[in-house]
Amino acid sequence: METIQASFDYLLRENPMGEACEDALRLDFDRRLKLEFHGTKITSDAGLLAYRELDEALGLTSAIESELRDIRTGKNTQHRLAALLRQSIYSRLAGYDDTNDAERLAVDPAMRHVAGGQAIERSATSTSVMSRFETEILAQPENLAFLMNLPGMWVDRVHRRKPLMKQIILDMDSSVSPTYGNQEGSAYNGYFECTCYHPLFCFNQYGDMERTLLRNGNVHSADDWQSVLEPVIAHYRGYDILRFFRGDAGFADPDVYRCLEAEGYLYAIRLIPNQILYRKIENLLTRPVGRPPKKPIILYHSFQYQATSWNMPRRVVAKIEWHAGELFPRVGFVVTNLRWKSSNVVRFYNKRGTAEQWIKEGKYALKWTRLSCHDFVDNQVRLQLFALAYNLGNFLRRLVLPKSVKEWSLRTLREKLIKIGAKVVKHSRYVVFQMAEVAVPKALFAEILDRIGRLRASPELAGAG
Repeated sequence: METIQASFDYLLRENPMGEACEDALRLDFDRRLKLEFHGTKITSDAGLLAYRELDEALGLTSAIESELRDIRTGKNTQHRLAALLRQSIYSRLAGYDDTNDAERLAVDPAMRHVAGGQAIERSATSTSVMSRFETEILAQPENLAFLMNLPGMWVDRVHRRKPLMKQIILDMDSSVSPTYGNQEGSAYNGYFECTCYHPLFCFNQYGDMERTLLRNGNVHSADDWQSVLEPVIAHYRGYDILRFFRGDAGFADPDVYRCLEAEGYLYAIRLIPNQILYRKIENLLTRPVGRPPKKPIILYHSFQYQATSWNMPRRVVAKIEWHAGELFPRVGFVVTNLRWKSSNVVRFYNKRGTAEQWIKEGKYALKWTRLSCHDFVDNQVRLQLFALAYNLGNFLRRLVLPKSVKEWSLRTLREKLIKIGAKVVKHSRYVVFQMAEVAVPKALFAEILDRIGRLRASPELAGAG
């Protein structure tokens, strides 16, 4: 009797959910090995639970239910809009870049728990339901407008949990999203040398995305900049802080200057060189006499300049670099209303390169160039969902990661933190995720949760905005 009971206890430990083992696969190189597949009881994305904890601590997705308009008329709708939005965001954060994976993710235990609601006990949303949610419900004009404002609203919630800011630095840049086939709004772009969309992004100095806009592929870099920049500017009017803006030569537009000056922003924007600008630094374009040193010779010059389209003169800072082995100097011009030393203006402008790195992270870690719908508005929706997934990933990185892993990229976080394998054991009162301890040990995961708990406990700063 004791032998029978011992055997039963062993089977229960090895197979606690009562799965059948008859269909196990065998390997010829070692016949002792068996491969079993338990899709509803095993997850490869257990690390999403940490992001869901941060989401709840900051109140990011819990407050959207009343803001989205539900156009569904059936009485048997299984999932609420908040659960559908979470599944859209978290699946992209985990690297599933469109709705084709929803069918499998619907039974994934981690996805079911982060989506919440009825998904926990039943299943998350199927591919067909998720597609209708993104292309019908979220594509409604009022829902899309809310979705485009949501990244900035999330950023504001983060500001309210942290000490008061002293300054905001906005970096604006455009990028390329290659297209394939006859997609609406797709066009050939000579600069990128491909058929594409040409999205526009605005980040703050913390790497958070403030706002994004999908545009046709053949538009200018600064086309429709007002739709991105003006809402962000309006959002920060209530903050008692210093305001800065950086942009490349695509944003060297007098309308941009006037907007920033009227709002009290200090800016540094690159200028495309022309003959008049070169004449202003003519005395610095003669090669220095003597053998050139190994290190570049760097010269700066500041002067007043007024282009034909400008309503007044503005300060321009020039940087001239003479490099060994090069016949001509490297020259760059920056228009600015900063009163700093010329070298400091150039140094400040050069830091806008971090915005390009954040765009690359979005491309490689979240695959946000995967905009595969035919209708332009549907791809606009999907870009906004990618923006929300990016912000959630960046919030965890900059707010709660311990110092030892603070420099992890979003791709590294996906591969090491999100992609933690776990076996799920369900008891009468608890659901246990038995998580693999390889790249992220228990102590590190516990510290992340502890930091999220402290963030949850910190009071909101009423005067943040």
